[in-house]
Amino acid sequence: MQKLTLVVLIQAALISSVYASEQSEAKGFVEGAEGSVLFRTGYLNRDKKDGLNDTSSAAQTAIFKLDSGFTQGKVGFAVGVVGDASIKLGANKNTGNQMMPRDSSGDAYDHWVRGGAHVSARVSNTTMTYGTQVSELPVLASNTARLVPEYFTGLYVESNEIKDLTLIGGKFTQNQWSNDLKSDAQGLDSAIFWGAKYKFNDQINGSYYGVDVEDKLDRHYANVSYTRPLKNDASLSLDAMGYQTDWEAGAATTDKRSLTESLSNTIWGVSASYNKDVHSVALSYQDNSGDIGYDYAYNADGLQSIYVPNSYLSDFNGKDEKSVGLMYNYNFKNHGLAGLNWTSAFVYGWDIDIAEYDNPTKTIDQAEEHEFFNQVKYTVQSGAMKDASLRLRHSYLRSSDTYSNASGNYVSNGIGSTNEWRIWLDIPVTLF
Repeated sequence: MQKLTLVVLIQAALISSVYASEQSEAKGFVEGAEGSVLFRTGYLNRDKKDGLNDTSSAAQTAIFKLDSGFTQGKVGFAVGVVGDASIKLGANKNTGNQMMPRDSSGDAYDHWVRGGAHVSARVSNTTMTYGTQVSELPVLASNTARLVPEYFTGLYVESNEIKDLTLIGGKFTQNQWSNDLKSDAQGLDSAIFWGAKYKFNDQINGSYYGVDVEDKLDRHYANVSYTRPLKNDASLSLDAMGYQTDWEAGAATTDKRSLTESLSNTIWGVSASYNKDVHSVALSYQDNSGDIGYDYAYNADGLQSIYVPNSYLSDFNGKDEKSVGLMYNYNFKNHGLAGLNWTSAFVYGWDIDIAEYDNPTKTIDQAEEHEFFNQVKYTVQSGAMKDASLRLRHSYLRSSDTYSNASGNYVSNGIGSTNEWRIWLDIPVTLF
């Protein structure tokens, strides 16, 4: 099935397009080139409770992206480079949270550089790219919520030969976390992925993606969303999603049974949001079932591969956990402050099955967790600093002692009770 998907994507380039060909509009290798640098100052602090060690990191980076244009002709070729160059700010004695690399003694590096190159070929509306990339697939998503992004290396194919339908497929063979110096630090052998997304009409969109990480897991994701315009420029949006994951024996990281057994998890969520002028409010529900919680990221499957509605600091993804969330967003444009947004959310999770690590089949506690999330972000709307942004984010997360798991004696993939601050200053610069 996976190999067939790749063949279909490549063959799609030979099918006559039903609308304009991207390659026919190629500007040329030099004429179509684009380059940008994102200067980012990042600070992340977690004041942990229940005896867990605090973490705090601050650093400055320049994230660069340079791409040539596609050559003209039936088949177009292009090259590109992505990477980052960073320096730490302060001592960073308690760094962590995938913010920056550390040496063998646990100290943060003073400065570091990472990145790689990629080459692309395009026929009609089908593009094949091989090399270092940032992935945005729900089943294999790069972590972009840290100082610098997570990178994958391999082949990515995307075809848009049929109007409103996008097909994707490929194979990644290396995975580099945001705090890794080596491009293959996560020991990924092979992650074959495939998927499709389709715009049924202006109101309904749907997608499906899958991934097979060799000797680790099989994961599937589906999503459908519906938006209905209402009177007085208001709108109602409904969204439903779900993951199904099967881990091979020895792969899952939070349960002793995984050493000898194959475990599985199903997590799904639904949300409804109402938007009018400067106001947006959303109500969501999320549900886990299976042998284990939604255990992700530690099998070279992407540190951001959790596209669920109740994901802030906690992902509310414990074993058998149910959660409900309420979110409100306000835009200050009517107060002469276009670009200023405030988001507040509260999520409550309950019914989390907690067991002793050495006896994971016997539930000893039904734990709970709750998070109060606030974020203020300002984006410059015009002038020399257009699109520069400052973001302040705070989470108040509390969970049951067993789910905080300070002793390490329980089966748990919870973060633990924490007060977290994130401060991000982003200044994008277009080079050409």
